[in-house]
Amino acid sequence: MSAVSATAPASQGMTKDERFVIVASSLGTVFEWYDFYLYGSLAAIIGAQFFSAYPPATRDIFALLAFAAGFLVRPFGAIVFGRVGDIVGRKYTFLVTIVIMGMSTFIVGLLPGAAQIGIAAPIILIALRLLQGLALGGEYGGAATYVAEHAPMGKRGYYTSFIQTTATLGLFLSLLVILFTRTWTGEAAFAGLPGEYWGGWRIPFLVSIVLLGISVWIRLRLNESPIFQKMKDEGKTSKAPLTEAFANWSNGKLVLIALLGGVMGQGVVWYTGQFYALFFLQSILKVDGYTANLLIAWSLLLGTGGFIVFGALSDKVGRKPIILAGCLIAALTFFPIFRMITTNANPALEKAIETVKVEVVADPAGCGDLFNPVGTRVFTAPCDTARAFLAQQSVKYSTSYGAAGSGVKVVVNGKDTPYTAAAASNPQVLAAVQAAGYPKPGDAQIVKMTHPFDVFKANTAAIIGLLLILVIFVTMVYGPIAAMLVELFPTRIRYTSMSLPYHIGNGWFGGLLPATAFAIVASTGDIYAGLWYPIIFASITVVVGFFFLPETKDRDIRA
Repeated sequence: MSAVSATAPASQGMTKDERFVIVASSLGTVFEWYDFYLYGSLAAIIGAQFFSAYPPATRDIFALLAFAAGFLVRPFGAIVFGRVGDIVGRKYTFLVTIVIMGMSTFIVGLLPGAAQIGIAAPIILIALRLLQGLALGGEYGGAATYVAEHAPMGKRGYYTSFIQTTATLGLFLSLLVILFTRTWTGEAAFAGLPGEYWGGWRIPFLVSIVLLGISVWIRLRLNESPIFQKMKDEGKTSKAPLTEAFANWSNGKLVLIALLGGVMGQGVVWYTGQFYALFFLQSILKVDGYTANLLIAWSLLLGTGGFIVFGALSDKVGRKPIILAGCLIAALTFFPIFRMITTNANPALEKAIETVKVEVVADPAGCGDLFNPVGTRVFTAPCDTARAFLAQQSVKYSTSYGAAGSGVKVVVNGKDTPYTAAAASNPQVLAAVQAAGYPKPGDAQIVKMTHPFDVFKANTAAIIGLLLILVIFVTMVYGPIAAMLVELFPTRIRYTSMSLPYHIGNGWFGGLLPATAFAIVASTGDIYAGLWYPIIFASITVVVGFFFLPETKDRDIRA
């Protein structure tokens, strides 16, 4: 195909070549996000398959740590592949990243579990997760840069907004494939029998080889970015993009401003609206996994067009006002929105939180903090295990301190309840809080969907509407971010410069949000306290961005 002019008038319609560039870049990135999200959605099953030598709680911890590893290495992938992209070219680099990503995912679908090959299974699994994270670190910057460098002046926000839909579409696609496979195989066959190799959970991973083949075929037909090709032909490409990007304070300062004044807030708003909302429904409100995933899927389906709307709007009013407005509105409304989700999803829990008083009374010397963002701490003190147990049951509690040397007791509405520190389930405490009003699993008041189109009940529709508002916040902050990052940095070091703040903001601040937020919930006994994490970081972005982030929509990116 022919190269596309990046200087075509904005008034012209999108050409056939431009449409192909967007489809090729976006489709490949959708498949990459699909691969990445499969692991997160199936973490519990993967923990049972690959970490079966450990107790169930420890399995879950290791499975989540392996998932987190993919987020933590993303900035390193941004550095490695960003450098290659600025030296060799955009097309070559994001062709390599998609092959690494797709093959790593496909191999997970074939990899024998711990029952077959022992300790080698989790070691290989973690290595594959690291490869996925590294590849994803290089993919986004390449796709966003490639599309922006093909876009005409005045339409970069609109063109790159299609790249911004890919993370949501990838998540949506992964949820659909998982739901379809679960329905087709049945839940027991999907999870697989303990010790057996085959399970239906492998199918979504194996399907990725088809998606990989389509992506590679499409991307092989692309030409290099015309702006980069011109610079390369003139011998003006950077010989040391890492040094130019980060050792030069004038550019390094822009990297820092992009992170703190843009991407950090965007990352936490995005992960709150999609991932923490799903976690909140399942782990805190005790909505079953099928229903929770359907609720999220409907909100994504209805709201994904917002990426295009706000990307195009940013071409007219600017990137900065839309991104900062999204962060500010989200920070101001997260608490009431999540409270209304509770009202509709589990009204019995909401009532219990308001009316049931639960206290953990213990010697203050035996009470530590429960902050455990990566899930590696093991609590042994009775005070800590009691509070952690109540948090897992979504029970709101307070901590009161007894006399030195006293034991631990749980007081429910003024009545002492025996607490056994050595027991994992503590049926007496659980029975006491449920008798006082906390709902049991499967309570009739907890929202439940029996099929994908069961959306017309009042509480179901209300929850989807509230989740849709959260998705709109996501589209506000995420729709214009690619164009802004591309425009902030010069062509010769653009790939490197934009990739690092993006993946720190999303991979670290965003990726660690669900675990950190729940750690805050467990530490405070308040199911809404975890929302302070995104609220604080989104607010910091509003302040830093307002004073220091430049508006970029009218910049000439050929420089």
